Amino acid sequence: MSREEMDALAKERLVGIARTWYDQMRDGIVPFIRLPTRTKRNIEYDDASEVWKYGERESTRAATNEKGAVHLLKMAYLIGFLKQQLVENRSSTLRELYYISEGWKKAKFGAQDESNHLIEDLEIITEVQREAFHLRPEEDGASVFGPLRIRETTRRGVKEMHCQEDVGEAGYPIPNNVDNLEFVDHDAKFVIAIETGGMYARLMENGFDEEYGAVLVHLKGQPARSTRRVLRKLNDSLGLPVVVFTDGDPWSYRIYASVAYGSIKSAHMSELLATPQAQFIGVQPSDISDYNLPADHLTEQDVSALKAELTDPRFATDYWRSQINLQLEMKLKSEQQAFASRGLDFVTKEYLPTRLSEMGII
Repeated sequence: MSREEMDALAKERLVGIARTWYDQMRDGIVPFIRLPTRTKRNIEYDDASEVWKYGERESTRAATNEKGAVHLLKMAYLIGFLKQQLVENRSSTLRELYYISEGWKKAKFGAQDESNHLIEDLEIITEVQREAFHLRPEEDGASVFGPLRIRETTRRGVKEMHCQEDVGEAGYPIPNNVDNLEFVDHDAKFVIAIETGGMYARLMENGFDEEYGAVLVHLKGQPARSTRRVLRKLNDSLGLPVVVFTDGDPWSYRIYASVAYGSIKSAHMSELLATPQAQFIGVQPSDISDYNLPADHLTEQDVSALKAELTDPRFATDYWRSQINLQLEMKLKSEQQAFASRGLDFVTKEYLPTRLSEMGII
């Protein structure tokens, strides 16, 4: 679909929400919308797409009281702004949108989270992603380094580059809109998504990408949507296996879950964002004892998060139950960089090759 066609579709679906409210009022019905509840109790595994999506539980937001009326008022102002933005072929960040609402009087957003949440509501109702509204996040996507040639369409034309030969040590920065990105060719065997910048730089310095034909993707912590879309695209269009390498703590396991299963917050976008075939390398709780890694004691928050993951359907596998229960028993967590205690080359010469071989990647 061309940009012009996508703009027209986004505008039509936004206006369609207002048209529905008009029809409701014309028929004597108090305006309302229905949306799925966004909790882990309302995500279900879809066999066809192999991702987690929202279930059938819904909540209704109606103008039957002041709170509901103000909510719909804010959504109406937001729809009007986005429609005009599309007409003028402009764009804005999520943060700019929050400040733009300062002039909307009673429709002004009380916090950034409120405006973000409303954008997600519009994505669910329209079945169109926020990039089609010409909205972009404040943070950028992360970066890619490896044997991959890409072509990107920008406002200044088309550029093509090799993600080893034509980029600096930071790698190729992933654009916000991945629809403008095309993979031209590659010599890669797999993709490794890495949580921390330190480990990303370590694999690059040690030549891991060249030795094993690996595309390195720096996640920058909890990955941006654009980063997750690139991982999905590398897996789908090039058929490359994707593995995820994070710290060994409950918050990092959720990074893996957002890549492989989709996040609860954006379950309506799971088919675009999640890579169901992505596998977890580590750091595993069992690695802490197997490799005698330096470790820290779990905090109360860590323990609570691990116990919550035991009730999260995305972690309802024998592997994750055994690893999480082992960590609760050990009461320890460790970081990727802890492998440096065994030498700067250990992670690329010993640990990763061993794990990748066990997983059937190499």
